Amino acid sequence: GVVNEETFKEIYSQFFPQGDSTTYAHFLFNAFDTDHNGSVSFEDFVMGLSILLRGTVQEKLNWAFNLYDINKDGYITKEEMLDIMKAIYDMMGKCTYPVLKEDAPRQHVETFFQKMDKNKDGVVTIDEFIESCQKDENIMRSMQLFENVI
Repeated sequence: GVVNEETFKEIYSQFFPQGDSTTYAHFLFNAFDTDHNGSVSFEDFVMGLSILLRGTVQEKLNWAFNLYDINKDGYITKEEMLDIMKAIYDMMGKCTYPVLKEDAPRQHVETFFQKMDKNKDGVVTIDEFIESCQKDENIMRSMQLFENVI
């Protein structure tokens, strides 16, 4: 009923065999490991999935913010977002079409910050994140994708 980080990474890598999902799985593991004890229990996992599948928009956005706030200081920095973006691009692998440019993760981060960092102080707070996401139709649509899965 308990999974450590290495096992979590092994399981996750099976879903993305074309790329390296190790780093993204690390970030995801930390988001599910809410009590930060180095393991994800079945209860931790189900609670996280419950939020992602059945939570309110506010709960889903809080969960996503927690994933991106790597050091859990209450802010998303460009460095944190770049680490996440690089991990996602690594996970997707080199076999994408069209082929991704080397600076694609950094461009994605710049776009994210232009949209989210309302006061232009170089960090995104939970309030900026939630407000910006709620105003973005694409993000709101993606939040509803899994609502009818179970």
